[in-house]
Amino acid sequence: MPEISRFFGIVITMWFNEHGEPHFHARYGAYRAKVAIESGAVSGELPPRARALVVEWAALHRAELLENWALLRERRPPHRVAPLE
Repeated sequence: MPEISRFFGIVITMWFNEHGEPHFHARYGAYRAKVAIESGAVSGELPPRARALVVEWAALHRAELLENWALLRERRPPHRVAPLE
């Protein structure tokens, strides 16, 4: 499960061999969520502040996330994505 970004204690990963709509995974401590890249829909649990940061970050990097999704579908390594600062 390649890590593609990390900011404010939030770890963003994307997995090889994923199915369904393009998405990524966010981890913050014991919390875990799956985030749809195109719609920004979040399933799972994140504290409100972490959730807001992840949604903001995803909106800023939507094109890069979709590119990484395509790379991973081809079993190629994804690119790092800049964190929120």
